[in-house]
Amino acid sequence: MTYLILHGYENRRPDGHWQRWLASELEGSGASVRYPQLPEPDEPVLDDWVAAIEAELAGTDPASLTVVCHSLGCAAWLVVAARRAAEGRTDAAATRLLLVAPVSDPVLRGIPNVAGFALDGEAVHAAAEHVIVVSGDADPYCPEGAGRVFAEPLGAEYVTVAGGGHLTIDDGFGPFPLVLDLATR
Repeated sequence: MTYLILHGYENRRPDGHWQRWLASELEGSGASVRYPQLPEPDEPVLDDWVAAIEAELAGTDPASLTVVCHSLGCAAWLVVAARRAAEGRTDAAATRLLLVAPVSDPVLRGIPNVAGFALDGEAVHAAAEHVIVVSGDADPYCPEGAGRVFAEPLGAEYVTVAGGGHLTIDDGFGPFPLVLDLATR
């Protein structure tokens, strides 16, 4: 199994973040893990992030790929999926997708550095066979509720983390066994 882990805005993949922990756990079990530093995380450019994600997908067998995104990484993946759909591509880019603490379009539009990541009315696509949305029950970056905004339109499984916030280090998420379990089941 191959895993692609996509970080969020202003994330330089710090020690202690659950994504770094997840990468280590997966590698320790013998999985192939790609955890790239996406370009300019403090001033991201959508097309640069999309190109980096597409480069990671090149030569990867979608049937053995699980993608785990957090925050702005979710938005970037959804743009990749929307662009694939706009090109008429109906094939899955991954077998499994975990959208962890996805950010809603109104919130994205309110942050000038990431406003371009909003889908702005484009249909939400996943480009994956099985989708799981994981969010805190009071995530300030998706106040409308990730279940309604993401899980329902995608027909995805929805997992709520009580008291989870945005599921960051500051919210107490270093090791995150729930995501490891969801990614490997």
